[in-house]
Amino acid sequence: MENQQKTGSFKFRGATFKLMQLSKEKLQKGVIAASAGNHAQGVANAAAKLNAKATIFMPEKTPSAKVDATRAYGAEVVLTGQSFQEAYDASMKRQLQTGAEYIHPFDDYDVMAGQGTAAAEMLQQEDRIDTVLVPVGGGGLISGTAAAAKYMNPKIKVIGVQSAGAPAMYQSFHHNRGKQLDHVSTIAEGIAVKKPGERTLPLINEYVDDIVTVSDEEIASAIVYMLERNKTLLEGAGAAALAALLSQGSRLKSDHCGIIVSGGNMDISTLPMIQRLSNKLHHSA
Repeated sequence: MENQQKTGSFKFRGATFKLMQLSKEKLQKGVIAASAGNHAQGVANAAAKLNAKATIFMPEKTPSAKVDATRAYGAEVVLTGQSFQEAYDASMKRQLQTGAEYIHPFDDYDVMAGQGTAAAEMLQQEDRIDTVLVPVGGGGLISGTAAAAKYMNPKIKVIGVQSAGAPAMYQSFHHNRGKQLDHVSTIAEGIAVKKPGERTLPLINEYVDDIVTVSDEEIASAIVYMLERNKTLLEGAGAAALAALLSQGSRLKSDHCGIIVSGGNMDISTLPMIQRLSNKLHHSA
C-alpha cells in the first residue's frame, strides 16, 4: 500500500536511496528533477531529509495542489512549458548550468534499487507470495521489484500492468524493442509514459514474466471498489495492478498474489468522472 507511504507514493523510496548514494560535495550542489506528479514530491522530501536543495521543473498546467505539496517539502518549483517533455528539457538545460545531480524518475539504477525495497518488504511480510502484479510506466518500479523478488525467490512470477491508453512498455516487451508512442491517453497519468527507459527495458526483458494492459474503465472500477470496500483512496496508476487482478484474475495461476498499489495522490475533482467510467464497465458487463 504505497498510497500510505510518505508523499503518497513509492517514489520517496527511489529518490531517498539515490540521494543516500551521493557524496557530501554532490549533495551540496543540490539535486534537480522534472515531474508533474509523485516523483516531484518524493525528490523534494528526500532532499529535505538530507539537507540538499531540490529544484523541480513542472509543466505550467500542473494542478496547484501538486505544486503546493512539492513546495511544502522545501523544494524550489519552476513552472515551465506545456508538457512534461518541455519541463524535462528545461530541467536538463539548468542541470548543465548548475552541475546539480539529476534525479531521473525511473532510468537510474539507484532509483530502481530504491523502488525495489517495496517488493523486498512485501516478501518479508508474506513469504508465500508466488506472483506480484506491478503497475508500469517507465519501468523503474517493476525493474527494482523484479530484481528484488527474483533474488529472494527465483520461482516468483512478476507481471507488469500498463494502461491500454499508454502501452509503450507492453509493446516494447512483447516485440522486444524500445517503442516510442506519439500519443498517450489515460486516467492513470502516473504511468502515462511515451517511451520505456533505456536502462529499465533490458532488465524487464530479463526478469519480468509478462506485461498486460487494462482499460481506463477497469482502472476506474478498481478505484471505486477500493473506496467502497476498503475505505482507501488509490490514484489511477496505483489502481492499475488491482484492475488487472479484478478483470483478468481467472487466468492467473496463483495461490498467493501480491499487488503493489503504487500511489494515492488522486485529484479529488476527477472522482465524478471516475465513477462514470466505472459505471460504464458494469453496465456493459
